[in-house]
Amino acid sequence: MNANNFFNDLQAKINQALENSPAKDIEKNVKAMLTQGFSRLDLVTREEFDIQTQVLAKTRAKLDELEKRVAELEAQLKTK
Repeated sequence: MNANNFFNDLQAKINQALENSPAKDIEKNVKAMLTQGFSRLDLVTREEFDIQTQVLAKTRAKLDELEKRVAELEAQLKTK
């Protein structure tokens, strides 16, 4: 038996032991509890956050542009 077969066999036996052990049940229960806890929180995905960041940046740029335009119009009114 070569070393590669030995390690593959060992890995298969470890995986089988973990599947049949209480550790697998604990892992499932912890994942379920975390999922339930996160669902109660008001969280957003990274994708949603990135989209809102882009929207905010565009809105900020538009606001800066409008503030500049208002300042120019106010300056024109003062000179008349």
